[in-house]
Amino acid sequence: MEQLNILVVEDDENLGRMLTDYLRIKDMKVKWVSDGESGFKAFTEDEYDICLLDVMMPKKDGFTLAKEIRQQSSKTPIIFLTAKSMEEDVKEGFKSGADDYITKPFSMEVLLMRIEAIMRRVDEMKVALSQKKEFNIKDYKFFPDKRIIEKGEESKKLTSKENELLKLLCMYMGEVVDRNDALNLIWGDDNYFNSRSMDVYVTKLRKIFKEDPDIQIINSHGKGFKLLVD
Repeated sequence: MEQLNILVVEDDENLGRMLTDYLRIKDMKVKWVSDGESGFKAFTEDEYDICLLDVMMPKKDGFTLAKEIRQQSSKTPIIFLTAKSMEEDVKEGFKSGADDYITKPFSMEVLLMRIEAIMRRVDEMKVALSQKKEFNIKDYKFFPDKRIIEKGEESKKLTSKENELLKLLCMYMGEVVDRNDALNLIWGDDNYFNSRSMDVYVTKLRKIFKEDPDIQIINSHGKGFKLLVD
C-alpha cells in the first residue's frame, strides 16, 4: 500500500498527538488540526486519502464538517472517532457521509485495521474503474478501449491523449484530478510544456461537450480538473 495522507480533526490534544504519532510510526503522512473550521480549510488545501473526525469540536462539529467534505468529495473515506455512542448519533454520523463510526475509547491497532480495510475497498474500486469498458456521460457513451465517444448516431474518434485524459476524468467523476498526477500518468512528466499541452487537450474535450451545459470540465482552484455532470 502506498503512503497514505490522512487528515485528523481532533480537539483533544492528547488524543490528537497520540493519533498523529502512531500513524506516522506506521509510515503515514498526517495533518492534524483541532477544530472543524480548520479541518475544512485543511481539506480544501490538500488531497487526503482518508479523514478521521471527532464530532464534538470547537467552531464546527464533525457531522457538519463531514457534510461539507462530502460536498467537495463523494469518495474520500471518512471515519468518525467520537465519544458519542447513542444509536441516534451513529445514525447521524452515517447520514452525514461516514464510512465508519468508532466510539471512544478505541484500540489504535483496530483503527489501523479499519483504515486498511477501507483503503483495500478503495483500491479495488479503482482497479474496477480502470478496467471499465464503457462510461456514460449523460447522453454520451465513452468507450476508452476503442477511443470512441458516441451520442445517438454520431461518434467521434479520440486521440490517445484525449482518450487517456477523459478516461481519468471519468474514473474520478465529480472529484478533482490532480494536475501533476495527470501529467505524470499521461505525459510522463509534469514540466511546463506538458502542462500547457494538457490545457490544450482539456479545451478539446470541452468542445466535445459544448452543446450540453450540464457537462462541464472545470478548473478547480489551480489544483486540477473536475468532470461535473448535472
